[in-house]
Amino acid sequence: MTTKHRFRNKYRLELREDDHLPMHVHLVGGEIDVLIYLETLAFDGMFPRGLKGEVMEWITENRNQLIEEWKKWHP
Repeated sequence: MTTKHRFRNKYRLELREDDHLPMHVHLVGGEIDVLIYLETLAFDGMFPRGLKGEVMEWITENRNQLIEEWKKWHP
């Protein structure tokens, strides 16, 4: 697993090399595990209060790089 970004020194955005389709990343920390789908930006799970906008903005800005890396690990 690769940590792509940290939010508030508590939550990590991870891209997991041995993960399943569809393309997604995980926001994890404490008991949080949110799956965010890279193609649609839909998600499964509950974001920590006030963090959704910050996370989604970062993913939107870095989406192409995340997709490229996903494809590298999941040919």
